[in-house]
Formats: sequence, C-alpha cells, structure tokens
Amino acid sequence: MSRTPLSPPGADMPSLRLVRLALHGSFYVLLAVAAAPAVAGTGPSSVVLFPVTVLAAVYGLGVVRPTARPGLWLTAVTALWLLLLAMDHGFSYVAFPLFFLFQGALPVRWAHPAIAAATAAVVAAQAGAPGGLTAAKVIGPAAGAAVAILTGYGYAALYRESRKRQQLIDDLLRTRDELAAAQREAGRLAERQRLAREIHDTLAQGLSSIVLLARAAETAAPVTAREHVREIGLTASDNLAEARRFVQALTPPALEDAPLPEALRRVTARTVPGAVFRLDGDPCALPMETEVALLRLTQEALANVARHAHADRTAVTLAFLDGQVTLDVYDDGAGFTPGDGPADGRRTFGLHGMRERIAALGGTLTVESAPGEGTAIAATVPVDPGAGARPGGPAALPRETPADPGACPEEARSGGILSGREPAASSPPRRSAATTAESGGAEPAATTPKGAAA
Repeated sequence: MSRTPLSPPGADMPSLRLVRLALHGSFYVLLAVAAAPAVAGTGPSSVVLFPVTVLAAVYGLGVVRPTARPGLWLTAVTALWLLLLAMDHGFSYVAFPLFFLFQGALPVRWAHPAIAAATAAVVAAQAGAPGGLTAAKVIGPAAGAAVAILTGYGYAALYRESRKRQQLIDDLLRTRDELAAAQREAGRLAERQRLAREIHDTLAQGLSSIVLLARAAETAAPVTAREHVREIGLTASDNLAEARRFVQALTPPALEDAPLPEALRRVTARTVPGAVFRLDGDPCALPMETEVALLRLTQEALANVARHAHADRTAVTLAFLDGQVTLDVYDDGAGFTPGDGPADGRRTFGLHGMRERIAALGGTLTVESAPGEGTAIAATVPVDPGAGARPGGPAALPRETPADPGACPEEARSGGILSGREPAASSPPRRSAATTAESGGAEPAATTPKGAAA
C-alpha cells in the first residue's frame, strides 16, 4: 500500500468524498477552537491570528485546487502549523486532522515518520505549557497518532473492498450490455432468417411460377394465353398478400379461412394439378407455428416438383398420429443424387430452410432420392394436441382427394413410406417431392443436409 485512500488521485467515490469533507471540516473546526482565545482576548496575543488566517487560506487552496504532487502544499501547511504550535500549545489539537492528511498525501514510508515527528512536536509544546511534562501529555498525543494510523489502515481496507465491488459492478454492467447486444444481434439474425425463409417459400416460388406462365403464354394460343395471364394475376395477388403478412408476422392467407388439411389440399391441387392429397388419422388443432411450417414445406416441395421433377404422379400425405403429425410428399419424377449441389455451383436454400423450420419445432426432416427413381421427403413434428392451437380447429375432410380423377391412389399412398406406412407393392421406395427441385442441397435419409435446395 503506497498511501491510504483519504485523498487518492482519481478517487471520487461518494463515501470517500464524505470522509474528505469530514477531515477538512475537522481541521477548520479545531483551528477555530485553538484561535478562539486569541480572538476573545483571553488567550495568547492576537499576533497568532495572522498565521491562522494564512494557514486557513493555504489549506483551503490545496483543497479547492488539489495537485497530483501535494508535497509543497503539505510542507507549507505543516510549517505554518508548527509556527502556530510554537506560539501557542493550544494548536496541538490541530495535529489530529494533520495525521490523516499525512496518510492521505504521502507514501507510507514518509507518512509514518511525519506523524511521529508531529507527535513529538506536540509533546514538546505540551512540555512547555504550565505544569511541565507529564505522562498524560505524552500518552495523549501518542494515542491520538496511533488511532489516526489504525483508522487510516481501516479506511484503506474499506477502500480496497469498495474498489473491488465497483470493479465487479462495472464488469456486470459491461457483461449485461454485451449480453443485450448479443441478444439484439441474435434477434436480428433470427428475423433475417425468418424473412429469408418466407421470401423463398412464398415470393420466390410465386415469381418463378409467374416467369414460367409468362413464357408459356408467349407461345400459347390466344385462349390459353389468356388463361395464363389470369393465372399470373392470381399468383401475383397471392404473393402480394403473402408479402404483407409475413412482413407483419401474420397468419398466411392459406390458413386464414381454412384448417391445415384443407389448406394443404388446395395447395396440392393448385401447384401440381393431378396430384393426390391423402389425410390419415383424426385431425386435431395444431399450434399456428406447426401449421405454418407444414404449409411452407408443402409449398416448397410441390413447387420443386412442378419445376424440376417432370413427375407423372405426386402424392401428399398428412397423418395425425399419437403425439406427432407427419407430412410426406412423394413424386415419381427425375430424382437426383442426395448431397450433390447444382451443376452451376450456385448456393441453394430450399432444403436448408425446410430443415430449419422443422428443427425449430423439435421435429425431423428425412429426404430420399435417386436419379430416375423419384423423390420422397418426410417431416415428423411432435405436437401436444390443442396446445397453442388457433381457434376453430380442423374441419372434416375426405381421407383421399385426387386433384385428377385419373390419379392413382396406390401411388398416392406411397408418399407415406418415410412415416412408417407401407407403399403399394408396385411402388419402389421414394422420398419426398420437395427436394426433386434444385438437386443442390438434398440429403439422404437420416443424414444432415450438406446443401440446400433452392
């Protein structure tokens, strides 16, 4: 310890400010008490009033304008006090606040000798007073010096403890700020990922459909071209509604006026004409997050089938089982090699977005495919029926709804192979339609995707 913290540089703690004010106040009070007899004319000559005034001014100057090296100021204060002590032993009491001043302004190796010298000066002044030197005149100043030193050490210990606590508080505040910043960044990234998934599963798919319809309308007969133009208008309107809702994190339009099975049936019939939608089990109300995830997965899967699979048969199977809901999408189209990215090397997002959606709900996503053998994708999500479900619940729907009377129910059932249901004997094991599209990013069953479909 180089010095006690009665007035350390940079110390500005409220408790220390109070201690310093008490120290300075006691100095002026004791100085006034010692000078009072001279002012009243009952004590020493009024000559002492001039050095008293000078001492008070010098001391006050050092308090108001402290310096990093107070040696000159402390020397001046001590010299003036010694002068007053020589003129009147009554100024012995001023030594007590000076003891603390020495400890606060000087290193320990100088503070203790200074206190000892001041104590000796007080004893010498008391020895010259009436009655001469007595034991009490020695013990009193010595005891005062000892108390001052011990008190200084006590304040030093309190100061160190206060500094440690202040550092701990500063660390906690800094950690809190860093945590808040990290949470804000995590929230920003989560929102960006949400928007990326929504844009990919809604606007991107819709715009892709519009492009395909526009190209078809260019070479189609007038009647067919008008149908394509009307379809373009409907798709654009749907995309606009989707955009307005996902920006505001609202319910997708497809789920606003229909339960999940009916919404999936409509999406299936509209996206891939001739596809079969199958419902297994008794429908129950699901949390909105689960319904949105399954709807988006179906939209992405069927959009990929329409663009890339060139499939003759497509089936979507929604099954309500005990404690879980499964969604299987199957097509007998071109298929692809799981794990291979697009030939042009571009990054894709489809499977990655699908897996993120399902994983966020605690579910699993499984993909199987092979060139020329079609694709199947299966999602399994654990659910607590009715927990957090939106009002209204699902309506009763036909168990199997072919969008085209010529669609084959046997092939439709093969969409459930990844959920544990047996496919028709004539159907080879397939995976789910969603990943036929953008072969980049598909992944084999029970493996983590190495890339993402577009």
